Formats: sequence, structure tokens, C-alpha cells
Amino acid sequence: MAEVSFDRVGKVYPDGTRAVTGFDLGIRDGEFMVLVGPSGCGKTTALRMLAGLEDISEGVVRIGERVVNHVPSRDRDIAMVFQSYALYPHLSVYENIAFGLRLRKLSKKEIDERVNKAAHTLGLEELLKRKPRNLSGGQRQRVAMGRAIVREPAAFLMDEPLSNLDAKLRVQTRAEISRLQRDLGVTTIYVTHDQVEAMTMGDRVAVMRKGELQQVADPQELYDRPVNLFVGGFIGSPEMNIVDATVQASNGDVSVAFGGQTLAIDRESLAGRPALKGYVGKTVILGIRPEHLEDAALDPDTPPDRRLRGNVELREALGSELMVHFTVEGAKAPDTEETKELARDTGAEALQTSGALFVGRFGARARVTEGKPVEVAVDTTALHFFDPETGLGIYDQQEKGVTS
Repeated sequence: MAEVSFDRVGKVYPDGTRAVTGFDLGIRDGEFMVLVGPSGCGKTTALRMLAGLEDISEGVVRIGERVVNHVPSRDRDIAMVFQSYALYPHLSVYENIAFGLRLRKLSKKEIDERVNKAAHTLGLEELLKRKPRNLSGGQRQRVAMGRAIVREPAAFLMDEPLSNLDAKLRVQTRAEISRLQRDLGVTTIYVTHDQVEAMTMGDRVAVMRKGELQQVADPQELYDRPVNLFVGGFIGSPEMNIVDATVQASNGDVSVAFGGQTLAIDRESLAGRPALKGYVGKTVILGIRPEHLEDAALDPDTPPDRRLRGNVELREALGSELMVHFTVEGAKAPDTEETKELARDTGAEALQTSGALFVGRFGARARVTEGKPVEVAVDTTALHFFDPETGLGIYDQQEKGVTS
């Protein structure tokens, strides 16, 4: 095992396209680090530079104490698991797992011991004689993992390994990978576009945008304290509701107004964001996560100044919960580069409404009807605030960028 570090690493292609800029990241020995971000953000390029599959234009990459900028990929003591599995179709499962060991000229006994140990760990003992064409997608991915494990590398590199699996199998396989990494304790760098994967698997998560790191933190900190609007909007499923709002003050209390409605800011929330007082009379970007909205009929003790009125556009019953899309008339969604990029990334067309569209994650007992008014209880201890000019989070002071 080994620590892995990127020190001001950059990648510029011959045509002048810059894919990665000033990439600074340290991965601890035995840590599971996830790189996440929209398509084209540079996360796979960063992984490929670490693997030796892309030249490094700027900066230094280290595996352990060794600078590997000019070390061939085969000599970097890493093992890579690809999206496409990259199995040899004419070889059996056993032969696929053993392939790299034979190239290293290990003894037949040691190869057999390592392959059988990996097969036991991954539940592949009954499949060792099969060819890849006779395996399911999940089984093929486990064979690819087995080929990586037997090499006993300093680090595992995984590039969207679950993207070819169906939804149910993805959930199962990500749990298997997490368990395996914990058992082996091998430093792992995992690239994904799926922020749910990132949040459930990573010890820490590095969010990227346009070739630059935005924030590095454990999953809960990313959720609770996003450094900027992009991270706040990208992390969470469904995504955060975002709206322009004006900060107001009266008798020492602070509130936010939008669409002719006012939400009192809970004092607990304000205590964690003292810089917000400096925005009184100004516009901010307000973020509210869907899980912090509930049908007020199910939460009757919520005070009037912690409720929103809206009109139901769509309801999605999921059994254990109800996703409710509702419009707040007169409210305005921000029109920034971050919000445009987040909308492109989701690829979902917004419903055409005359106000700002919100999504609430309501309890299954909520009785709301499409086309009818709804009153929504808001957990005002969990609001998020961003500067409309810089996009930075408003906390003790404006956040300065990447945290680690």
C-alpha cells in the first residue's frame, strides 16, 4: 500500500485543450478516494495520468515517495479496473485472473495460490473454468477485480467500473467493492459520474468541475457544508432546490424573501453562518434540499414563517416516499454558469412554469393532488446560502475554494 499525491498537476493536449489545471490532491495510505463530477470535468484524465496512460503536462505525481511522472505504466505498481472489464474472451476466468502474474513469471504454485484466494474472496470459485461470454455483467466485473487483486498493488485505480451494470446490480456491486476495499486496505482511487456512488463509497470525495478541484471532504461535509453553489447543486439526489432570495432583518431576526413569501431563518442556522448578516438588503442564492421539505399537513406544528405555499405540478409515488414537484409563483431560479452546467449535466427538461419549480421529498402518507395548492413545511435549520456573484458558500466568511 502507498500514499498517492498530485502536486499542481495539469494536462494540456497538443491542440491546446486544457483538461486539468492545478490539481492538488493527497490520498492517504489505505484510503478510498472518489473523484466525481460531470462528464468532461477531467476526473478520468487525472486518473489516467496517475496510471501512466496520459502524459503529465505540469506538476508532479507520486506513488509512495516515488515521483512517477516518467515511470512506465507497468512499473508503477498499480492495478486498474476499467468500465469495459477488458477481459480476454478466449481465456477462462482462471486464465484472465492469472494473466498478469504469468507475465511477471511467478511460479505456478504462487499463481495458483493467488488466483484461488482472489476467487474465494470474490465468490468466483465455481466460475474459474468459464469464458467471459458465459458470465453476467456483475460476474465479469468481479473477474476484473480479481485480476487487480492478485497483483497485490500499491493502489487500485477504478474508472467508472459499474456504469455498464443495471441499477440493481450496481447497488450490489458497489457494496461488494466497498467491503473488498475495507478488507484489503489498499489505497483506492475511484472515478464516477454518479454522485450517489461517490457518497456511499468514498472515505473522502473530490468534486471536480472544468478540470479543477472544487472541494475535497468526507461525504457528510460535502452534503452539509458545500464550498460553493456547484458542489451544493451537484451533491444530493434529487438535486438541491435553488432560488434567488433577498435577506431581510427585523428586531434582530433574519429572514429570506422570494416570490412574495418569507422564510424565517432559524437561529441555529444563522449561528453557523454569521457572514449572512452582511447580506441584509441584498440578494443571495438560497438552497433547500428536497428532504428538508415536507407536506405541512404531516407536520402541523411548523410555524407559519417556516412554510411555503405552492402549486403541485407533478407527484411521483415511490412507495416509501412521495416526490412532489411544486411551483412557487413569482419566485425566480438563478441564471448562472453553475446552474446552467448543473442543468446540462442532469439532462432533464424542467417543467414550464411561471415561477420557480421545487422538488420535495414528502412522506408516503402525504395527500397532495396535481394542479392543486400545497403548503410545505421547511426545515430552516438546514438552509444553504451562496453569494450570487462568486457562487461561494456563505458561512463564517465566504469559502475560499478547495478544502481538504
